[in-house]
Amino acid sequence: MEVKQVIAVRTDLGMGRGKLAAQVGHACVMGAERVRLSRPEWYEGWQGLQMKVVVRVDGMDGIDDVRRRAADANLPWSQVADAGRTQLEPGTVTCISVGPAPSDLVDGVTGDLRLL
Repeated sequence: MEVKQVIAVRTDLGMGRGKLAAQVGHACVMGAERVRLSRPEWYEGWQGLQMKVVVRVDGMDGIDDVRRRAADANLPWSQVADAGRTQLEPGTVTCISVGPAPSDLVDGVTGDLRLL
């Protein structure tokens, strides 16, 4: 079983590259920890390659859409809200992760999104 994680990042916030990378890192860790506790078989399947794909959404509506679709598909998701110490206001949602989960299920939620 191929397992992957997809992180959808808001492109409307104008985050610098370092900020964007940090937010994606938060989403990866939060999502992996959630899956490690809730679906250990998916986590174990993901441990080898730790496949990650980063895609773009235009704004908060895109994040909301990914979250709804993941919930409807019964897939784990983790949303990142910034602490507001540098470029963004506190609580600004920057990205959302889906999975790690079986690739075909994740693709059903995020497969139509463009790569970042």
